[in-house]
Amino acid sequence: MRAALRAGSPRVAPVPEKRTAKAEQTRSGIVDAAMTLFRSGGYDATTMRAIADEAGVSLGNAYYYFSGKEELVQAFYDQLQVEHATAAEPAYEQAAFADRLRGVMEAFLDVAEPFHDFGGQFFRNAADPRSPLSPFSEESSPAREASTALFRRTVEGSDLKVAPALREELPDLLWLLHMGMVLFWVHDDSERQRRTRTLVAGVVPLVDRSVRLTRLPLVRGLVDDALGLVRRLRET
Repeated sequence: MRAALRAGSPRVAPVPEKRTAKAEQTRSGIVDAAMTLFRSGGYDATTMRAIADEAGVSLGNAYYYFSGKEELVQAFYDQLQVEHATAAEPAYEQAAFADRLRGVMEAFLDVAEPFHDFGGQFFRNAADPRSPLSPFSEESSPAREASTALFRRTVEGSDLKVAPALREELPDLLWLLHMGMVLFWVHDDSERQRRTRTLVAGVVPLVDRSVRLTRLPLVRGLVDDALGLVRRLRET
């Protein structure tokens, strides 16, 4: 599955990993300016020059930190994952897998809520499998891996007991479930995305029961077949 998620060329950071406080402040300011303009004028209509003006830096300086708008969105994805990880932390105090999973998924809804109004603008570009903004692209791999790590931690240390092969694949499968929830969230126009929160509350117990059923002898064979399919897809 991980190999199947890879597409496009790797994202190359134009700046060193270690930045001064001033450089980090400038970089963050450019990201914030981009998000402001994306929300007010739309992604397609926003130019790098407008972003630089909004951030109070030169166009050359903006390009020093980011190669273009797509890389700015990737920086936003990365930033959102950091906020999601922080918001999800209380969920790991629970032992029950269902409580952890619901807490992690609801934490994303909390941190993403301020950006819902323009979520559809990004989705239009991210839905293209050839786009670097796709959550399955190589460029999105840092955010994708950070998100998957949250679901790996959801499984590890919980009260969930499943076969080792399923335990290994479960974080990736939960990430795919999360992507389905995000797609529903993008189209949810209810107040504070109430319908999405209802969906999470209803789906999590179903997932919990379904995963636990995999220990039954009658179900184990089906699970083995499904995991075999996942492995074949990864190797393709």
